[in-house]
Amino acid sequence: MADESARETIRVEVAYGTPQRQLVLPVEMPAGSTLEEAIERSGIRDEFPGLVVDPAAVGVFGKKAAMNYALRDGDRVEIYRPLIADPKEARRKRA
Repeated sequence: MADESARETIRVEVAYGTPQRQLVLPVEMPAGSTLEEAIERSGIRDEFPGLVVDPAAVGVFGKKAAMNYALRDGDRVEIYRPLIADPKEARRKRA
């Protein structure tokens, strides 16, 4: 009998957005797949030409994660954009 886990799949989402457009793509992949594999399989780079994914600016459900993070069913992979302004500096200017 074949290994059951080899046939298991998980469903995740890959999310990215710009001020003009936000996109969440569903992806089905083998159990044990990584965050990096989900980004590649999603085709998000085709939707946002020129997108360069910084390995230090990705996460799952709002928490930074490494590219080799093993995803679980239902996870949402997020690709973060650089901050335009430092939030602390912006608060100081408002005060």
